[in-house]
Amino acid sequence: MFTTPPTLETERLRLRPHRLSDKDVHIAMWADTRVTRFIGGEPRAPDVSWGKFLSSAGLWPVMGFGYWVFADKASDKLIGQGGLSYFCRGIPELEDVPEAGWAFDADHWGSGLATEAMGAALGWADECLDALEVRCIIDPGHVASEKVAAKLGFRRIGESDALGNVVTIYSRPKGG
Repeated sequence: MFTTPPTLETERLRLRPHRLSDKDVHIAMWADTRVTRFIGGEPRAPDVSWGKFLSSAGLWPVMGFGYWVFADKASDKLIGQGGLSYFCRGIPELEDVPEAGWAFDADHWGSGLATEAMGAALGWADECLDALEVRCIIDPGHVASEKVAAKLGFRRIGESDALGNVVTIYSRPKGG
């Protein structure tokens, strides 16, 4: 079982553990309405962002998988985050299945970074986890994330309104 995230590298990114020095960039990213439009719908207050930051890092010792900081390889600065989670959302289709998730600072959208980062994260999951599949949820209308999910091998399996709004549920078999 992994208790800390391994560092993974792609052509442009370093997937690495969260650091206290990432806090301010993380809080600023989640205060941006462009980032939260399809993820929660509202900018996050600093205390909420801080709690999410800690819970992302805390997945690893509890679940054996979790979120990484997606850092620019050249500067090592946080430009996004994501990976695998289990947030106990009350959505039956997500029970006992790792849930993929990703988000990037809006200034880094449209360049293939989400596909690059999550390709590395899912490759790690295929190699290191016993999970037969990974699932994700995407708000309807979030076309960019729907495209990323399709490129990564996710296919639509249903919808849920357990979170108070409808989300589309996707599944990707091991090896995608």
